[in-house]
Amino acid sequence: MTPATLEQLAERYDAFLIDQFGVLLSGGGAYPGAAQALDWLARRPGKRIVLLSNSGKRAAPNAARLERLGFRRDSFETVLSSGEAAHGLLARRIAADEIAAGARVLLLARDGDLSAIDGLDLRATDDPTQANLILIAGSLGAEIGLDGYRAILSDPAARRVPALCTNPDMTMLTAKGPDFGAGRIAELYETMGGTVERIGKPHRLIYDIAREMLGDPARVICIGDSPDHDILGAANAGFDSALVRTGIHAGLNDAARLALCDAAGARPTHVTERFALQPR
Repeated sequence: MTPATLEQLAERYDAFLIDQFGVLLSGGGAYPGAAQALDWLARRPGKRIVLLSNSGKRAAPNAARLERLGFRRDSFETVLSSGEAAHGLLARRIAADEIAAGARVLLLARDGDLSAIDGLDLRATDDPTQANLILIAGSLGAEIGLDGYRAILSDPAARRVPALCTNPDMTMLTAKGPDFGAGRIAELYETMGGTVERIGKPHRLIYDIAREMLGDPARVICIGDSPDHDILGAANAGFDSALVRTGIHAGLNDAARLALCDAAGARPTHVTERFALQPR
């Protein structure tokens, strides 16, 4: 693991798979200089940029949010979110009759977002007792709490209704600080006897889609703040990685941060202070 600035990474790599929250965004908005740095990187000849995100929302709402926060739309190719990857997977399973057409879905999401099932032959339901499938796309931890989610999921768990977690993050950044993420709700559901399939980092599907999208370039780096998701996922996919000192572990020193990497089972190739250009 070597220290590296964004400028140095730009010299060494051709394709960049960049996390959103913790790298470009904090819980309260964009990190200072992040939009300018992404624009600078995108303007360098031959650079490919995909934002690789454990967001249960699909690509379009993620991109729209970034634009509202000051990021230029032409500074990245797309937001390859876990929600987008899951949407494609669900479409394939419905076509193959692995999921019944018209199945009733209990969608646990943020901001009333229904993009996870838009265009699919699935029906959203607010009644857990009617659900044939659960999509855990986002957490309203501050509003509902784990006990609230336990109550919502008790009937589906007893019926062994299958669940897809389209945002495996255990912790999310909010304007008020860290809170539990959708991954924690998925973990809760498993303790209640439910079964969960996780889509997103560090699991392979999202990386396989990214590889196909980019045409398997030789020099790829994943930039993220989570040892459990960004660094382990990159290692599993055979990509280099850079761990930023911002994000969910911003208060830790490097020794503690690397201990978390070791516990996750993968160390980053590089460590960088933050996603920003060096002062001139």
